[in-house]
Amino acid sequence: MRSAIIAGSLVVGLALSACSSDEPTTAGGGKPVEGQTLTMALGSDPGNLDPQFTSLSITKQVDAFLYDSLINLDQNGQQVAGLAEKWEGTTTTAKYTLRKGVTCLDGSPLTATTVAANITFVGNPASKSTRIGVFVPPGAKAVGDDTAGTVTVTAAAPDAFLVRNVGGLHIVCDKGMKDRKLLKQGSDGTGMYKVAEAVPGDHYTLTRRKEYAWGPGDFKADQPGLADKVVLKVVANETTAANLLISGQVNIAAISGPDKQRLQAQQLFNRSAGTPLGELWFNQKPGLPTADLAVRKALTQALDLTQLGKVITGGTGKPTTSFVVPGTGPCNDDTVTGNIPGHDLDAAKAALDAAGWKAGAGGIREKGGTKLSLVFYYLTNLGPTIQSGAELLQKAWGELGVDVSLKAVSTAEISTVVLAGQGTWHAGLIPLTVNLPSQLVSFMSGTGPPDGGNFASIKNPAYDAAIAKASKIAGADGCADWATGERALLKEVNVVPFVNSTVPIFGKGATFELSDGVAPQTIRMLG
Repeated sequence: MRSAIIAGSLVVGLALSACSSDEPTTAGGGKPVEGQTLTMALGSDPGNLDPQFTSLSITKQVDAFLYDSLINLDQNGQQVAGLAEKWEGTTTTAKYTLRKGVTCLDGSPLTATTVAANITFVGNPASKSTRIGVFVPPGAKAVGDDTAGTVTVTAAAPDAFLVRNVGGLHIVCDKGMKDRKLLKQGSDGTGMYKVAEAVPGDHYTLTRRKEYAWGPGDFKADQPGLADKVVLKVVANETTAANLLISGQVNIAAISGPDKQRLQAQQLFNRSAGTPLGELWFNQKPGLPTADLAVRKALTQALDLTQLGKVITGGTGKPTTSFVVPGTGPCNDDTVTGNIPGHDLDAAKAALDAAGWKAGAGGIREKGGTKLSLVFYYLTNLGPTIQSGAELLQKAWGELGVDVSLKAVSTAEISTVVLAGQGTWHAGLIPLTVNLPSQLVSFMSGTGPPDGGNFASIKNPAYDAAIAKASKIAGADGCADWATGERALLKEVNVVPFVNSTVPIFGKGATFELSDGVAPQTIRMLG
């Protein structure tokens, strides 16, 4: 999928990742066949494959082939068995009972002790895992009982969705936990596939573990049509990916740009994923102009977000109503409508004047001899319309008197420059994909990189207060407080979400279902 960040992902992210299925086209025909190779197009290189050190949805998609989690989500967003057959908990404790017969890549049994070690590792801030605060709350610890096959988690602070969040963590086996270098271009998990070859920037070849019999829900290892080999091919250009799909050289590809129209005309099998695309982030690191609310508000007012949304989605997008992907979690309040500054260029100019940014030579605003020059990042793998959107934004901010430098970057570059805090940036289109409001927290508050996930240096006391209250309330009962937190972010113009994209994922010679991306265990090869 061409979402940059996942909830898991940035989201994952960032990331990514949470998907909502619309009515699909199921054309394509054929019967399930054995012994086949599946080729799937990736919009960018996944980078480090370690599942506990990524915030990229593209990497999380690859890791879905290699690792399992305690709990899975079906295509309707409902929890089903994963590595655990049973689970229970509160906002501060969770208990999982493991399935029997699960083995690691080397054939050794998965133990409760190993699972507990994963959770404790991610929850320890010293580990610097990017999954802390997304799947495992900071300070959470776990204990495994190998005899009973149970894992008990204790959180240091309340987490409204503790059972589901911890249940979504990809579990690494013992060898990988001891030597994480093995995981960068390899794997050590309980997943359906293992890495046979890694050629970064080109392709990753995976082979199926024939002993794998513990997939999501009622998965059966003897189901016909399971692919023996998977080739994950890096295809950065969507038109190329579409051509490869039509010719049969690729079996699965997500296409968000104009090429999706000709693929839809061919009545190919597809599943549609609703995902954030238009999310405008401002770097609020002290000393930067975008740390000033007046500047952030003026920059937002200078944009016609409706028109910008049409451009970056090719006219197929839908207005964003929440930071959470609609329909993928228990909280679906409309927190966005009416809470984003409206398009008003005159008001934007007046606001900058009042903030001391006056028009200087060449029309560029200055303050204390410093020009209002911004570096704006956008992701190249999000489709060809993103560049057009970035150029439209540059023009609008230019009319405001802002000098804007556009930087087109890959997901790998955004990971180092923005997420890891190794570069200078002021604003960017960076979609963050989450299906639970609690998964936003590490990105919207707390410590920034390299020690934390708050890459935009957001400081919003009202948001912090609202989520502290919401975290103490289990499940959907706290949705009103989570919504209050989201509105607090919008009031301070910390982040501006404005359009969601519906991305078709096409299949030729294969069918599949979605669950936080393409679910590997649901792929069936046809002949």
